[in-house]
Amino acid sequence: MRAAAQQPRQLPPPRHRRTAVLAAGLLIATAGGTAAAFTATDASAATDAVAGCTVAYTVQNQWDTGFTTQVTVTNTGPAVTSWTLGWSFAGNQKVTQGWNADIAQSAAAVTAKNLSYNGTLATGGSTNFGFNGSYSGTNTSPTAFTLNGVACNGGTPTTPPTTPPTTPPTTPPTTPPTTPPPGTRVDNPYAGAKSYVNPEWSAKAAAEAGGSRIANQPTAVWLDRIAAINGVGGGMGLRAHLNKAVTQAAGQPLTIQLVIYDLPGRDCAALASNGELGPNDLPRYQSEFIDPIAAILADPAYANLRIVPIIEIDSLPNLVTNTSGRPTATAACDTMKANGNYVNGVSYALRKLGAIPNVYNYIDAGHHGWLGWDDNFGASADLFAQVAKANGGTVDNVTGFITNTANYGILHEPYYTIDDSVNGTSVRQSKWVDWNRYVDELSYAQGFRNRLIQAGFNANIGMLIDTSRNGWGGTARPTGPGATTSVDTYVNGGKLDRRIHLGNWCNQSGAGLGERPTAAPAAGIDAYVWVKPPGESDGSSTAIANDEGKGFDRMCDPTYGGNARNGNNLSGALPNAPLSGHWFSAQFQELMKNAYPAL
Repeated sequence: MRAAAQQPRQLPPPRHRRTAVLAAGLLIATAGGTAAAFTATDASAATDAVAGCTVAYTVQNQWDTGFTTQVTVTNTGPAVTSWTLGWSFAGNQKVTQGWNADIAQSAAAVTAKNLSYNGTLATGGSTNFGFNGSYSGTNTSPTAFTLNGVACNGGTPTTPPTTPPTTPPTTPPTTPPTTPPPGTRVDNPYAGAKSYVNPEWSAKAAAEAGGSRIANQPTAVWLDRIAAINGVGGGMGLRAHLNKAVTQAAGQPLTIQLVIYDLPGRDCAALASNGELGPNDLPRYQSEFIDPIAAILADPAYANLRIVPIIEIDSLPNLVTNTSGRPTATAACDTMKANGNYVNGVSYALRKLGAIPNVYNYIDAGHHGWLGWDDNFGASADLFAQVAKANGGTVDNVTGFITNTANYGILHEPYYTIDDSVNGTSVRQSKWVDWNRYVDELSYAQGFRNRLIQAGFNANIGMLIDTSRNGWGGTARPTGPGATTSVDTYVNGGKLDRRIHLGNWCNQSGAGLGERPTAAPAAGIDAYVWVKPPGESDGSSTAIANDEGKGFDRMCDPTYGGNARNGNNLSGALPNAPLSGHWFSAQFQELMKNAYPAL
């Protein structure tokens, strides 16, 4: 298994960009899609009570025993600095997992409270959150809500209630939308589907102290060498995983994620994740790696699964950032650009796997600390489009892209934006941002998606973000903006990503688990996923002899003083790490300790 993504530092280009928070009026939408506006007024509202509000409750996906809901809250009254939304379910619905809010449930009553970064709501301001839930029987949508104790239903209570309403809604139930049956081609393979829990990773996680708290989370299956197709060292091969996925599906839609990762001359800018195939081994890659995988995936026994290949991480971006003319160029990347085997290998994988009806290809798109600079951003999108269309291919073979694979880039920075300035100095001039146009993965993924569509990809492509190690919780997590002494104190004091430098990528000290895997969490995002299984090393801290083709990269050595890619800073790596892909108990424990949201 590979190391984390390489992050070349770029020279200063020009200025601006980034977006802020949210917006929307509050509607109540039933599962069937009908919506009615609900508002509240209260002339004597307290400081953090709300004089008016609207809510949009939308069931995005529903299946036999579960559903996914998005909730948008709009404040139509005075500005507030914190909020709590309350409602009661009419039936036996239970919230099983939430995001962008702290959600608690007691019997039928539910409260959703803001997190640290989304508590402020100006007049007319909106925010949204979502959750997965379970139910049996009828999943009737609630139609009565309170915001900070004030009803969002047109009432004018003299004394706002202090608990969520407990009276079931009187609106008659509507027929909820149905999830397409297994085997049906869908726009977002994660929506309305369970995700495969890799039993091998799950067993390792459960064996760790406290690991049972996350052992049931879905993680990807890594096919990082030819032998992995049939299983290595007595482990499960591809067919065994697919058979287990069919069992886990139990007749319902289920998504299984596969990392396809064995290009010729793999990871030309790193050493910890070098592979078994030489630069000119394209024929072997096609006939011994991709062809057998495609043959297995096309077996009718797996036709009802939603199979998501993550195509060749850390490959194509290297052709943009680490070749001649760039300060971080390597001879190995120049070779792979000249011989075309990254382009031809990825193109072949897209065509071969994309021809299978229930396969959904996602291409690796680096991360904001790699491709967020002007010199890299558009050039990478154009290269990806070229590759998708190469050798008779088509963009229809690409469902979407994934960012932050096996990396540590924070999902969202709440305490500074790219448009901020300190004493007249732009945040872009800080040492941390270094003229990048993006400061976090969510804004980068959404922005890059738009640029990919401009490059010729279909307008319905979706993005995945690997959140397996980008939570950055724990005691070192900032709780507000940094001091405005200088632009560097402002950024460094408020940034949630606590790495020494964006170029640090190996077994990072202080990292934590990020958002749990979630379908459709934000606009343009198909899912937050855990592609890099937590607890699996990025690379060894010292040289270790092996038969896996993996070298020793000094970026995994905690004593290393750095290079041009990380501004000649310490690597920030944990000590005593094993080979990439091998179990690293100390890292697993640190990720749980620093998880955000906390476990």
